[in-house]
Amino acid sequence: MSRIRWGRGAVLLIAGAYFLVPMVCSIIFSVDDNTGFSLNAYTGLLSAPGFLDSLTFTLELAAVTVVVMLLLLVPALIAVRLGSQRLRTVIEIVCSLPLVVPVVALTAGIIGVLRWGPDYLHDTPFFQTIVAIQNPSFPVVLVLAYVLMSLPLAYRALDAGLRGVDVRTLVEAARSCGSNWPRAVITVVLPNLRGALLNATFITLALVLGEFTTSSILGYQPFAVWIYEAGKNDGQMSVAVSVLSLVIAWVLLLALSAAGRERRGRKPARP
Repeated sequence: MSRIRWGRGAVLLIAGAYFLVPMVCSIIFSVDDNTGFSLNAYTGLLSAPGFLDSLTFTLELAAVTVVVMLLLLVPALIAVRLGSQRLRTVIEIVCSLPLVVPVVALTAGIIGVLRWGPDYLHDTPFFQTIVAIQNPSFPVVLVLAYVLMSLPLAYRALDAGLRGVDVRTLVEAARSCGSNWPRAVITVVLPNLRGALLNATFITLALVLGEFTTSSILGYQPFAVWIYEAGKNDGQMSVAVSVLSLVIAWVLLLALSAAGRERRGRKPARP
């Protein structure tokens, strides 16, 4: 007869209540109006001014941020595994630095750098670069800020995946079969890091979707800033958008978890 683990059940119950009670209260608030039950807050989202524009804008920023982050971290971490292990500590320290820098301080530093353009770079070709990265249609400066913010979390996800893979052995085996270095990494190493890549991608997407401080201070309006502005005029709609954002994030997390379990439970084919 199995023992009933009351302590674990109590912890799970408290944790579930901590997350579900605010969610349920938000849903009740978003569907309750003076006439009773109503879904106007949800049905009016598509026609709300700026909803689709801000959501598309944020998704574009998120896609570019994920690509830049993976292009920076994955080759660097694989190169460290194949080369000098001493550089691993250096990369870990560099990637962990954004954790100790408050977002407001990071944004203030970005503003200070951007001010160098008119003050010191006016007669140089770099001035146009400073202007270009602040283009309102697609501000590259936000991508750079999001990459810095996501580095610590994405690094941990990728490093955990690399710990379970013998990169050197895989690459040497692929090289012995005639593959060159890029092909060995792309066709042999990266498929074994699918779970880590998905985790890093999800973490970065969640960060970009929910980031408010930097984009608001710099004067841009991605999805999180739009939710804040919409809340000034329609509180129910802003709560409805927040609920939908949480649901989408949970669905993505559950899908990634299910994909990881399916891959781990897959049995190798018999020869």
